[in-house]
Amino acid sequence: MRLHRLAVAAFGPFAGTQEVDFDALSGAGIFLLQGATGAGKTSVLDAVCYALYGGVPGVRQGGTLRSHHAEPHTPTEVALDFTLAGRRLEVTRRPAQPRPKRNGTGVTTERATTLLREHDPAAGEWRGLSRSHQEIGEEIGGLLGMTREQFCQVVLLPQGDFARFLRADAEARAKLLGRLFDTGRFAAVEDHLAELRRRSQEAVREGDERLLHLAQRIRQAGGPAAGGDADGWSPDAAKPGEADLADGVLGYAAVARATAGELADAAELRLHTAESAHTAAEGHLQAVRELARLQRLHAAARQRQQALAERRQERAALGETLRRARDAAAVAPALELRDRTAAAARHAAAAEEAARAALPGTVAGGGPEQLDAHEARTRQELGALDAARAAAARSAGIARELATLDEESRADEDVLREAAGWLDDWDALRGGLQRRVDEAQGAATRAEQLAAEHEGARRRLDAAERRDELAGRTDEARHAHLVAGEHAGQAHETWLELKERRLDGMAAELAARLADGEPCPVCGSAAHPAPATADGAHVGEHEENEALAAYRAAERVREEAALRLDSLRQARDAAAEAAGEESRDALAAAVADVAGELGRARELAAGALAVRERLDQAHEEHARRVRGRQQAESRAAARASRADALTAERAARDAEVRAARGGAAGVEERAGQLTSLAGRLAVAARAAREAAAAAERSKDADARVADAAYRARFETPEEAAAALLDPAVLLDVEARLEAWQAEEAAVAEALAEPRAAEAAARPPAAVGAAEEAYAAAAGRLRTAAIAGDNARERCDALAGLSAEAADRVRRLAPLRTEHHRVARLASLAAGTSAENERKMRLESYVLAARLEQVAAAATARLARMSSGRFTLVHSDERAHGRGRHGLGLHVVDAWTGTERDTATLSGGESFFASLALALGLSDVVAEEAGGVRLDTLFIDEGFGSLDEQTLDEVLDVLDALRERDRTVGIVSHVPELRRRIPAQLEVVKGRAGSYVRHRTAADR
Repeated sequence: MRLHRLAVAAFGPFAGTQEVDFDALSGAGIFLLQGATGAGKTSVLDAVCYALYGGVPGVRQGGTLRSHHAEPHTPTEVALDFTLAGRRLEVTRRPAQPRPKRNGTGVTTERATTLLREHDPAAGEWRGLSRSHQEIGEEIGGLLGMTREQFCQVVLLPQGDFARFLRADAEARAKLLGRLFDTGRFAAVEDHLAELRRRSQEAVREGDERLLHLAQRIRQAGGPAAGGDADGWSPDAAKPGEADLADGVLGYAAVARATAGELADAAELRLHTAESAHTAAEGHLQAVRELARLQRLHAAARQRQQALAERRQERAALGETLRRARDAAAVAPALELRDRTAAAARHAAAAEEAARAALPGTVAGGGPEQLDAHEARTRQELGALDAARAAAARSAGIARELATLDEESRADEDVLREAAGWLDDWDALRGGLQRRVDEAQGAATRAEQLAAEHEGARRRLDAAERRDELAGRTDEARHAHLVAGEHAGQAHETWLELKERRLDGMAAELAARLADGEPCPVCGSAAHPAPATADGAHVGEHEENEALAAYRAAERVREEAALRLDSLRQARDAAAEAAGEESRDALAAAVADVAGELGRARELAAGALAVRERLDQAHEEHARRVRGRQQAESRAAARASRADALTAERAARDAEVRAARGGAAGVEERAGQLTSLAGRLAVAARAAREAAAAAERSKDADARVADAAYRARFETPEEAAAALLDPAVLLDVEARLEAWQAEEAAVAEALAEPRAAEAAARPPAAVGAAEEAYAAAAGRLRTAAIAGDNARERCDALAGLSAEAADRVRRLAPLRTEHHRVARLASLAAGTSAENERKMRLESYVLAARLEQVAAAATARLARMSSGRFTLVHSDERAHGRGRHGLGLHVVDAWTGTERDTATLSGGESFFASLALALGLSDVVAEEAGGVRLDTLFIDEGFGSLDEQTLDEVLDVLDALRERDRTVGIVSHVPELRRRIPAQLEVVKGRAGSYVRHRTAADR
């Protein structure tokens, strides 16, 4: 990577835009970056780092990037032109920063922006690549191949850091080397292996706990069979992690399983004995129960036989009743027919009597034929009324039509009367509405003109009000600006005074920080023969920082007051121009006059649409009224002709109806009378015929029942009727006789059975004693069966648990193997294993290899700087206490032939050893980053501790870097370097901020 040009604006101590031409400085190979303390030499390096990575080195990350000297409108910006991996690139960055608002007063925060461009040699122009922060960071980081921390250590060589690195302990070296070489992945491997060991150990422990839990289950399932194995192993005494845990569990399960088998065999023998005794007791109980059953059957048959003999007479009477009921059943149909026909004759006679009672007395006594003749004559008369009924209906319809014509006539008269009145007033109504339409249209035109006048007057009035208000606020802002300027000037003078006083006593301040044996931050020497002392008026860093903070705060207040005053002046002038020279009161009166006239014109014009609509509606109403009057007159003439014709027809129909209705009130009433009479005559004739027929059927039924009773051997039909039984009673009698016969047969059969007779002759059966003996045998059988089942279940359970234990042991074996393998690797990586002889962690081992490379690269330059006296070597000895192995660094002194600690070097020796170490580390990190060529390097301070000869040797080494086309920038304020190095970049500080200038030998 080679730097070409750096441009900064409002960055750090630089108030304006400053440019650094690295191409001009690189011509000599070595250039000097010099300037007074606090001028901003390091800020140049910060700008390079910020341009590439968007951030400054770690110790200065918390500070603000924007210059306190910059004008509010000058944006903070850094642009870097550089060549990397054969590509000419330019990156421009602006951090998030405050700026004055474009409209109004105050400030707003502008977002951070980034731009990456690439130079196209063929086209001779720059082309944009990206504006994304993330994309640009990934692009530059990928080309450089190193992080910001690595860049700050490799390119911006912080000599003070490497002086500390030279004397640091192993832990401090590990932190720096870890950041530079990104060995966190090896620490992650250590953590990963430790986590794998913890997990595998937990898995094995969990498996052992499950195995012990399984042994507890074997003990519970085995009961008396699980007392322990031959060696006395017990699950209570075992612990997870024991080496013989698996063998102990398997042996314990085998012993329990064998003991349970022996107990099961004994239980099976007891069960067979109990089953034989139970079978014998069961057979004896069945025989006793059968004897008791036969004895009960024979005794019951004797009792039933005695009961039948006692009810023999009752059975004979029941049989006679059944015989007479069966004889009377042959007479039952005739009796039923007689009763039915007699009831029908009585009903028919009553119906005939009722029908004749409903007839007029003149025809009520006639026979059926006479009644039929009267009915025929009545219906003929009824048929003649149809024509009269039609005439009556037509007369009613004519009456309704005449009534409708009368209503229509009255409605048309109202229409004609209303139309005549409205049409008489038409001319006056039309003329008045037309005048109102013309007035409203004129008012609308006037309102538009007045609205424009009112808007202009209103704007001038608003501008006058703003003008008067802003005039007062401008005076207040002017006074505030003057006060803020005075305060800022006083704070600035105070800060500069305190800063000068502090610089005068800076030697004493630096001397106060010295400690015996520690290197001087200026010269690097560990010896301090005459440190300066502070007087009573010395100003410290704290007082200067407080004064600077007070000045910056006062300056911000002054800038904000200036922005506010400028904004108020612009607003006041704009308002005065818009308002004119008239006063506010005069403009307010003019606005009120125009507003009043405008309101009246708008009020009058607002009714224009309504009046126009009313005029149109009046025209429509006039046309409607004229049409209505004409239609009403036409309808009246037609109605008069129609009414005359209907009146004549109605008179003819009414005469026809009067002739047909006779003495009735109307035709329908007469028709109802004739219809009712014809119906009653038909009912009476039918009832007379049905009564005669029913009387004949009743007489015939009496003769039949008398003959049936005689044939059934009954004296009278009434005697036969008395012998009849209800069907349900008859069925009951039959069932009782059948049951009697069945009982006699069953008793005879039971008494004739030989086994029952033989059992009756024997002593009574002892069922209770047999049942007690059987119950005792069954209890013993159940006890033996339960014991046998328990023994078999115990064997089955132990067999299953033993198989599960064997399976768990098989599955746990690879887990144990894996745990031993992972634990061995984790211990090796952590440096705690006996196999790791040097007790070095994995990350320390990698860092030791890197440190060995760095020491070799540094020695190539250190030998030249020290005239071949010193060589840096890597040491893998363990640090004191609990320190790391393998990160030691020693120096070999060729003059004495001894190897000693780097802390024994003098101040000057420490400087060039540190410089050699920094350059060596730069080479190794560059190779680690993929061989990125670093054509520009910066070395910060430390040259003041060298004598003239050593300085020449160091400069020769640095000058040798040019042989590989490198450019080295030395940051220092040592006067001897200003004399020896012709190409210089000077940073000059001032009250308005710092600036840079290029200097050559001719300039000096």
